[in-house]
Order: sequence, then C-alpha cells, then structure tokens
Amino acid sequence: MWDRNTPQKMVWRARIVVLSADRLGVMAITRAIGMSKVTVSRWQERYLAKGIAGLRRDGTRPGRKPPLSAETIQQVVHKTLHEKPVAGTHWSIRKMAAASGLSYTSVQRIWKAHELKPHRMKTFKLSNDKRFVEKVQDIVGLYLDPPDKALVFSVDEKSQIQALDRTQPGLPLKKGRCGTMTHDYKRHGTTTLFAALDVATGKVIGQCMPRHRHQEWLRFLRRIDAETAKHLDVHLIADNYATHKHAKVQAWLKRHKRFHMHFTPTSASWINQVERFFGLITEDRIRCGVFKSVDELVAAIQQYLEHHNVDPKPFVWTASATTILEKVARGRQALESVH
Repeated sequence: MWDRNTPQKMVWRARIVVLSADRLGVMAITRAIGMSKVTVSRWQERYLAKGIAGLRRDGTRPGRKPPLSAETIQQVVHKTLHEKPVAGTHWSIRKMAAASGLSYTSVQRIWKAHELKPHRMKTFKLSNDKRFVEKVQDIVGLYLDPPDKALVFSVDEKSQIQALDRTQPGLPLKKGRCGTMTHDYKRHGTTTLFAALDVATGKVIGQCMPRHRHQEWLRFLRRIDAETAKHLDVHLIADNYATHKHAKVQAWLKRHKRFHMHFTPTSASWINQVERFFGLITEDRIRCGVFKSVDELVAAIQQYLEHHNVDPKPFVWTASATTILEKVARGRQALESVH
C-alpha cells in the first residue's frame, strides 16, 4: 500500500511551514520545494488548523470505486446480445445504463472491451444463384488472370440520375462552418449513365442516354465496338438485367464474335467493379451538385469522365475465388445457426 507519510514528505511539509514563517509568498515556496500551489496552500491551512500534529499524517481520502464484478459485466453483455429495450430495436449507452443501474461510462467501457456496437448495422445479401460458384470463379478469373489479346470491361448502367436544383442558394464553406444546401429541391428530369470500366487500365467509356432499354444498350455496345481495337476480344462483365439478355442483343452478339458476356450472380453487384466507379462519381460530382437542367447534369458527368480518363487508375482486385467462397460459406453457416 502506498504510504502518504514517508520521512521525505514530512520534511517538505515542515519546509513549507518554515518558509511561510519567513514570509515567502506561495509562488516562491512552490519554486523552492518543487510542489504545486495547491499543495503548498493545503499544508499551510492544515498547520494553521492543527499545528504540528496536522503535519504528521495526510488526511484520509476516498478510495477509488471498486471495479465491476465479472457477474455484472456478464449481465450487461448478455442483455446487449440477447435482449432488446422496451419499444426499441437496439440499445444505446444510456438506455443500457438505466436498465442495468450502472453509469453510462461503465457501459461504454464494457462495450468497448467486448467490441459491442449495437448502434451500428451492416447490410448483406447472400446470393441464391444456382450457378454462384461457377460465375464467381469465372469473373474473379478475369480480374486476376485476364486472357491474352483481349480487353475486359466491367459494364452497367447508373439509371435515374436526377438533375436536382436547390430551392435556395447554399452557403459556401468557411472556417468553422461547413457548406450548406437546402433540404428540398426541384426536379428537372433524369438521365442514365452507361459505363464500361477497363479493369486493366481504369479508363471508362461512358455515355448518357435518356432511357435504359435494350435499344440504348445496343447503342452502347456499338460504341464499345467502335472505340476498341478490332483484333482484340472483348469480355463484358454485366449483371442480370433483362435488357442485357434481350433477343436483339443476343442476335447482335452472335454477329460480333469477339464480344463475350459474363454475367454476375444474382444479388452480387459487389463483384462488378464498375459499381465502385459509380460510387466515386456519385460522391465526387453528383450528390452535392446543383443542376438546373438535364443538359447541365449530362455536361457535368461528361466533364468528370474526361477528367478521370486523363489519369485513370484501375481498381486492384485481390480476393481469390476460394477466399470469397469460403466467406460466403461461413455466412450461410451463421444464418443457419440462427434460424
């Protein structure tokens, strides 16, 4: 146990009294003995109140709160994992503190120690595609080991991009204040961005069209055909949207033998790299943009594409098909254990 009344402490307490008797100020005493102003004042007051006896023992102090018992901690963890608050879907720190009779800081420490975050929720969807394994192996193979004398494109449409104009001008960013925009808006129409991401270089072939039917998809395929070297095969990774499998599209593909379609598993858009590009253009150019017409929106998208293609960077795919399939298997096992 730490002793607060060692001989050394008795010495500097006495020095405080002697220096005070010599009429030195508190700051001078502080510098002389190397103690804080609060400490000097405390022992001066104790000497005045109790004399020499006041210097002999330090006053008792309240001990630290006893640590929480293992049983109490386990109760909080169990309640967090297996129970829900009344009229709620998940616990907050203060709701759990009220329910368990602890302070919110204690609950916070318990959750942190056990890595519990009931306020956070992640979404997921396991594909039920009967050819899931085959399609994953096919597409990941294109990413990790593309065929020789061929181009691999990740293609899709970002449909219904709205040209939104705010009802009032926003305030600009300034020191100590973020930029602002009104919560309401005016709609001026929509456009659809067709994009083909070259997985090897990161370059994007993009085109905006008013609709996304098979007619527009065929027009985009013709553009890809026109902008790629004729002696190279073209492998297109696309989702299962009906437009991509339309009869007229199939007929066009039969006439253009160098085009090869690779369809992603259902409910597995995460495997299509162009979706990541759509996330970038949404975050960088569309979400906070103000567009007074569809033409302004299309011009902004085209400007972004041109800027991106000046110095494109490919997305580096690192996960092997085996790693993906093992993770999906663990997910299915976890779902089955719950249900």
